[in-house]
Amino acid sequence: MVRLQKGFSLLELLIVVAIILIIAAIAIPNLLRARVSANESAAVSTLRTLNTAEASYIMAYPIAGYGTLATLGGTPAQCATPSSTAACLIDNTLATDNGGNGKSGYHADVQVPAANEYVATETPIAVGTTGSNSFCSIPDAVVHKDSTGAKATYGACGALPAAGN
Repeated sequence: MVRLQKGFSLLELLIVVAIILIIAAIAIPNLLRARVSANESAAVSTLRTLNTAEASYIMAYPIAGYGTLATLGGTPAQCATPSSTAACLIDNTLATDNGGNGKSGYHADVQVPAANEYVATETPIAVGTTGSNSFCSIPDAVVHKDSTGAKATYGACGALPAAGN
């Protein structure tokens, strides 16, 4: 009597599972690197948005000087009549750093050490996981990169290399 085999043998299934695991082991690190790269691109884009907002803010409110992250944004109610305390130049989600949770793996911040200077920073939430580099910008509007992932101060930011280098 000839017996017809239906289905797969255990050995065949184990070989297929092993191949899938090998492919996953190759693909997952590349996926994580791609995510870090995308997060860093989003952080640089956010800094460019903050630079534009700061330029608009100082033109609209020259006596106030530069604005902090909170003063550049504003709630929908405040945006009915923008002011120097709620200029509505950036989205309120960015202005509140998404409630302190960050955006795209990075925390945004703007410090104003003096009326004529600011430092906008983007620091990774988890260095090495959500991003490898931190980024900053000062009134020269050049985006600078710190490969340690540390948050830069106003003086330190200008000494860092430009992000394109």
